[in-house]
Amino acid sequence: MVRPLGALVTPNMATSAKFLPNQVWVFLVCTLHFSISRASYPFQNTSLPWQDRVDDLVSRLTMEEVILQMSRGGAHSNGPAPAIPRLGIQPHQWNTECLRGDPQAGPATSFPQALGLAATFSTEVIHAVAEATSIEVRAKYNNFTQHQEYGDHTGISCFSPVINIMRHPLWGRNQETYGEDPYLSGRLAQSFVMGLQGDHPRYIRTNAGCKHFDVHGGPENIPASRFSFDAKVSERDWHMTFLPQFQKCVEAGTYSIMCSYNSIRGVPACANKELLTDILRDSWGFHGYVVSDEGAVENIMVQHHYTKTFEETAAAAVNAGTNLDLTISKLSNAYNHISKAVAGGLISNQTLTKRVKPLFYTRMRLGEFDPPQMNPYSKLSVTDVVQSADHRELAVEVALKTFVLLKNNDSVLPLSGKVTTLAVVGPFADNLPALYGDYSPIPDPKFSSTPLQGLSGLAGKTQHAAGCKGSDPVCTDYDQQEVKMAVEGADLVVVCLGTGAGIESEGRDRADLSLPGKQLQLLKDAVSYVVLLLFNAGPLDISWAKDNDAVKAIVECFLPAQATGEALRRMFLNENNANPAGRLPFTWPATMDQVPAMEDYTMDGRTYRYSTWDPLYPFGFGLSYAQFMYDYLHDHVLPTSIHPCDNVTAVVRVTNIGNVTGDEVVQFYLEWGSSSLPVPIRQLINFTRVTLQPNQQKFINVTITAREMAIYTDQWVVPPVGMTVFAGGQQPLQNTAIVSNVAYGTFTIKGNITPLKNCGHVGP
Repeated sequence: MVRPLGALVTPNMATSAKFLPNQVWVFLVCTLHFSISRASYPFQNTSLPWQDRVDDLVSRLTMEEVILQMSRGGAHSNGPAPAIPRLGIQPHQWNTECLRGDPQAGPATSFPQALGLAATFSTEVIHAVAEATSIEVRAKYNNFTQHQEYGDHTGISCFSPVINIMRHPLWGRNQETYGEDPYLSGRLAQSFVMGLQGDHPRYIRTNAGCKHFDVHGGPENIPASRFSFDAKVSERDWHMTFLPQFQKCVEAGTYSIMCSYNSIRGVPACANKELLTDILRDSWGFHGYVVSDEGAVENIMVQHHYTKTFEETAAAAVNAGTNLDLTISKLSNAYNHISKAVAGGLISNQTLTKRVKPLFYTRMRLGEFDPPQMNPYSKLSVTDVVQSADHRELAVEVALKTFVLLKNNDSVLPLSGKVTTLAVVGPFADNLPALYGDYSPIPDPKFSSTPLQGLSGLAGKTQHAAGCKGSDPVCTDYDQQEVKMAVEGADLVVVCLGTGAGIESEGRDRADLSLPGKQLQLLKDAVSYVVLLLFNAGPLDISWAKDNDAVKAIVECFLPAQATGEALRRMFLNENNANPAGRLPFTWPATMDQVPAMEDYTMDGRTYRYSTWDPLYPFGFGLSYAQFMYDYLHDHVLPTSIHPCDNVTAVVRVTNIGNVTGDEVVQFYLEWGSSSLPVPIRQLINFTRVTLQPNQQKFINVTITAREMAIYTDQWVVPPVGMTVFAGGQQPLQNTAIVSNVAYGTFTIKGNITPLKNCGHVGP
């Protein structure tokens, strides 16, 4: 018997929903064209407030309908959320990825992988990529719905961005993140969310979904499984490292958060009331929906053994705050057991109503229940925007901004003249699939280029060898003779090495920092006058290349996707000021001795904020064809003495003292003086990317608030302490440093230790 969810479902409505068993609902989703009901309901009235419309819609649902909406989060047969024909409600597919393009839904523009985007240190770049991605996703959705297609990856509810902290260099999913710093990740996440969702006053173009919440940064499979891992994190590290970027996501207005596979101190994330209710909703004011990672709700019982039955599992997740179950199969879906949990008194009707409302609120803001002519995003078409000329050019410009120049001896780059004979070798030289990385769209091949294709035009003659059989980055089958023949007689050798998604990606951790297989041998065999290009996410042991004089230049390219070859060509020539200015969004260890155990979640000894060892390359490092100088800051950190809740203004002047135009990433760091409280070594507190012509200067003005000065003890507090502000194109006090200087100034916080909440802030 169909049971109404509360007294607001009228008997005739409940009866009208009886005639279709669940199996037929699925059939209808796949085969029939649903027309909008002729009945006019208040939830269809566009003049009513959003909340009134949501309340009206949900009041008309039966319990079975609510359960189906909450249980069909997508993934294979578990999606879409089914139609409700009696109310004129169409199916909705929640399972769509939008990390840096629209993957697994046909051709689309493929932008550089997220870690490379982080290297741009540019909120403008992130916003532009998110906006272009969202436009293509919406246009394809318009086409899909027109043809009644609701399969995986056809929707406009995005499982992006990924804002977990790159706390370990060997984690397989580092490539999807924005690096190791919570401030950088938070700022970029805000831009991405706003770029995806758009700025229309009534509608969102696509809805963002920040993931994976929380304390999720490996392992994937080495030395333990991500599905059952318990992250034992201290309260201080949780609040200072793993939560701040998610709070920024909420402040940016994200409609969704995805809870992660792991447990946090013994409680699975998707059943963690402290995480999903106390912190996310009560403290931060989040009003959107929480969706599980695929199968994470079921893993509460199956992997974590936190519950004993699916009814208990559904109750644990729903009561903690998980609105939507994304799982592998509708047959093993824990949320199918919600009705039994309700009957057993484990879940209340009131809680179910509360959980389903954000799902329909999101769909309303996407425009689903309004006339299409009211929504400008409904006019976006595949032929006009997907892989458009503007988006293809954006992909090139963005790829250029991701490149990090790690070494440039004798100013070998940019090239000063025509190359007679060029050799381009290595498994990434002409291997297009390896350049995309995980969660990438696959564009039309005619819009893509490899290093070999992009660089061949720079020389009178070009020679090529993959070296590794089949261009396989694993490179266990190596042809040394092929490589030596290719580099013979070349006056410039470009070596293309790295990892790719087959070595590091979701489900695949690395065991060590080594270049895969025989790649190091390939590099040694190719050495004469070499530019080394790296295509990877997690750092590699390239100490031999750094120290070898024959390796003139090293460029960290990350995974640049479709624009790889063209972007490299422009950078090699410095065409139209294509001067590399990317900065490392992570600390690059020199040896495995600097790499702690994957399963140890303390931040001590990890990242630039807490490690004292000398890295191969520090966070924020990157060279340029230009040179910059910093001054003015020393006397312009004002006021020099403040009370705990006061702001400080810092002004620095940056001047291009080189002879070419270039971008500079201006980085501001804060250091706490001697304190009885535990503090980071230093913390990035602001950044901006500026373009300066030779001899041009620019004043950069930043405001430092109590949020940047605060640290976490058992709550966020502002300590009375002396503070030092640094500004430069890099971190201060590094052994591996760029030529430009780092300016500094100081101020003092006087008074007593003051809770941050007394300053009107909640969290960092």
